[in-house]
Amino acid sequence: MSNPQQQADTAELEGHALVAGAARVVGITAVVTLIVIGALISLAVLFSPPDKPNPNLAEQAVTKRIAKVGTLQLQDNTPREPKTGEQVYTVQCGTCHAAGALGSPKFGDKAAWSARNSKGLEALLTSALKGKNAMPPQAGGSYDELEIARAVVYMANGSGAKFPEPSAKSPAPSK
Repeated sequence: MSNPQQQADTAELEGHALVAGAARVVGITAVVTLIVIGALISLAVLFSPPDKPNPNLAEQAVTKRIAKVGTLQLQDNTPREPKTGEQVYTVQCGTCHAAGALGSPKFGDKAAWSARNSKGLEALLTSALKGKNAMPPQAGGSYDELEIARAVVYMANGSGAKFPEPSAKSPAPSK
């Protein structure tokens, strides 16, 4: 037979074995539970119906967010003969001034131009270069300041003024 001390030691070892076994079972159960929950969540996400379309992802919204904010236009900088007032008027100014569109004074309309002409070439050129009402600024565009000045003189003189045409030697009036 065994002595009481050996029996106590055996009982203690069996108790530790039971605790260790129970801990393994709890640990394995926890890991399996987490794996099952993860799999269920993955399946739920995979097979769930799509939400309402996100308005921020609509084609128009995306196009608006990535729209250009500016453009760069490269031009030939080789010297060229300046255009005449009539040439600039025909290409640039006549679009509105030929018909009097958007409140612009119609070319040849002495009444519409008389008040403007009385302010002088300087004021007319400033309006053309900086823009006025519906007319956008002409400075910095396809034509230089001399060419815009020539077009202004062409329109004003065609409507009763008697301004001298600016030449390449005499710069256009300053802004």
